[in-house]
Amino acid sequence: MRETEIIRDFREKTRGRAVLLEHEVKEVLREMGLSVPRGRFFRVDEGIPDLIDLTYPLVAKVSSSKIISKSNVGGVRVDVKNTDELNRAFRELSGIESAEGVLVEEMAPQGLEVIIGGISDNQFGPVVMFGLGGIFVELFRDVAFGLAPLTMDDALWLITQVKGYRLLEGYRGKPPIDKQRLAGLIVSVSEVMATGMVGEIDLNPVALYPEGAMILDAKMQILS
Repeated sequence: MRETEIIRDFREKTRGRAVLLEHEVKEVLREMGLSVPRGRFFRVDEGIPDLIDLTYPLVAKVSSSKIISKSNVGGVRVDVKNTDELNRAFRELSGIESAEGVLVEEMAPQGLEVIIGGISDNQFGPVVMFGLGGIFVELFRDVAFGLAPLTMDDALWLITQVKGYRLLEGYRGKPPIDKQRLAGLIVSVSEVMATGMVGEIDLNPVALYPEGAMILDAKMQILS
């Protein structure tokens, strides 16, 4: 399985570090053929060059193996419009305790946000989770689970198990999202979990569109 080779190579490259930085996780996802925003990582001690090959507006996020939630520490700046705003965001984010660097990415178009995750459970083995983002997961725990690895048919079925499924089909004039691409993402996560080398993966949020999807934030824990 290609995912096994990618995760194995990545584990060797990161020298067995369990907790990975966001740009490292997205590097793996990109290698797997999944869509992530164009971006660059800058260490706190190197600063940002005057010219970067990214298109404004940008998003700037603090990056640290010790920070669990960027939002809880004020570690995200959105709609960064120019060099001055970017430099200011970099200074502010670099000053956050435990900051290792700043990830700068092109802002993705707004889409329907969902969560795709996986965990290695002591009882059930590798498990995949899918749910709608925002209040659906925070208040209603509107999620569905499946055992990895999943086929495309399994993933398409899993999608229908959440209570907010109607939103995926188009609601109040909104177009339906690309369910084939969503199912493909779920299958990819299930294959990552099935390698036995990943303890946890969290893609949250994933923005869904009528055509395609974009992984906006990603975490992964590698097993030693």
